Amino acid sequence: MDIISYLESRGLIEETSSPAVKELLQTPRSIYLGIDPTAQSLHLGNLLGLIVLKMFQNFGHRPVIVLGGATAMIGDPSGKSSERPLLTSEEIEHNIAKIKQNLESILDFSKEATKPVLVNNASWYSDMSAIEFLRDVGKQFRMGPMLGKESVRTRLSSQEGMSFTEFSYQTLQGYDFCHLFKEMGVEFQIGGSDQYGNITAGIEYTRKAISKSVYGISFPLLLRSDGKKFGKSEEGAIWLDREVLSPFHFYQHIVKFADADMISMLKKLTFLPLEEIEALAKKGKEGKLAPFELQKLLASILTEYVHGKAGLKEALAATDAMAIGSSEINKEGLKAALDSLPSISLEKKEVVGGLYLDLLCKSGLLGSKGEARRLIQNNGAYLNKVKVQDLKRAIEEADLLDGNLLLLSSGKKKSLLIQLV
Repeated sequence: MDIISYLESRGLIEETSSPAVKELLQTPRSIYLGIDPTAQSLHLGNLLGLIVLKMFQNFGHRPVIVLGGATAMIGDPSGKSSERPLLTSEEIEHNIAKIKQNLESILDFSKEATKPVLVNNASWYSDMSAIEFLRDVGKQFRMGPMLGKESVRTRLSSQEGMSFTEFSYQTLQGYDFCHLFKEMGVEFQIGGSDQYGNITAGIEYTRKAISKSVYGISFPLLLRSDGKKFGKSEEGAIWLDREVLSPFHFYQHIVKFADADMISMLKKLTFLPLEEIEALAKKGKEGKLAPFELQKLLASILTEYVHGKAGLKEALAATDAMAIGSSEINKEGLKAALDSLPSISLEKKEVVGGLYLDLLCKSGLLGSKGEARRLIQNNGAYLNKVKVQDLKRAIEEADLLDGNLLLLSSGKKKSLLIQLV
């Protein structure tokens, strides 16, 4: 199967710029994906692009990642209802360094023929003046097509409007594509469907500027059940850097995905064979899947992909340690995954001898004593996975796990680890 047919079978083709794309990709090519370092971590939406790029890599094509040190200073208006806050050069350099770590853990750098190439577009803009850019590049762009881009039309009709800075973004990305073709022979650019206007800007600019053909491919955005995309500026963004979101919390985000999204997510975000995914879909329709079985499968695959085997082990240990379903407490799991778990530190003398009811409030797990009383009376309160039913239950030295840990739980889904100092 060719790469385009493979991507189509997994629901990963939105548009291609030319019917010639499929035939051209029968031989190894360089495939470019742009990432603007507007945050120190990539997120799940970026991960989809990297997985698509990895699929190209598996078919023998070389990935080229453009880290937009220059374009990040402008801000892409695509899919945004307001202008991005401007970043300093120092912030962008910091973000680039962190994102490189994300990329090195996700893409395959082991094979010389398909080893990814990382470039920063600031390197080719640093010696170009604004006058040079406007004269040599800007003259190839026409206002009609630029105003016709969906991202531009949407913003111009909004109360926020659009600055000239943002409006110029498509000229920069267009020039990037031409520069990569001239300097590195990059003929293909991929991106989410919201980037297709920027991709076609590069195709048109290259044709006008040097009379050469380059090509674009877009894939559907990764959307939640409510239609919102998994982006870094959306509430609840699923970050890939463990310093921003631990492996445990990353795993927990994935296992909360809606059942209706799971087959599509397995096709788009994993390399599982389609036959295996269809078999799982059939089992689901027949009611033969355990609750959250698909979510756990996807969460395990993605956590290992992003955080490695050690990160997955950490996430599973923390998940097991926090799960309320038996009175068995996994002390080793709690200790091993301490950094991943929701936790706070309290002084030991403040806790031992005090009431469990008071600790529920002091820890911040619950907001008031009234709420804590109702939780205990309704059989939803747990200490170290053991149900607490006595309002006068005190915390004793014997309750401490390894002498300094306590696990509080409100119901089966909200838990907090307390480390005593």
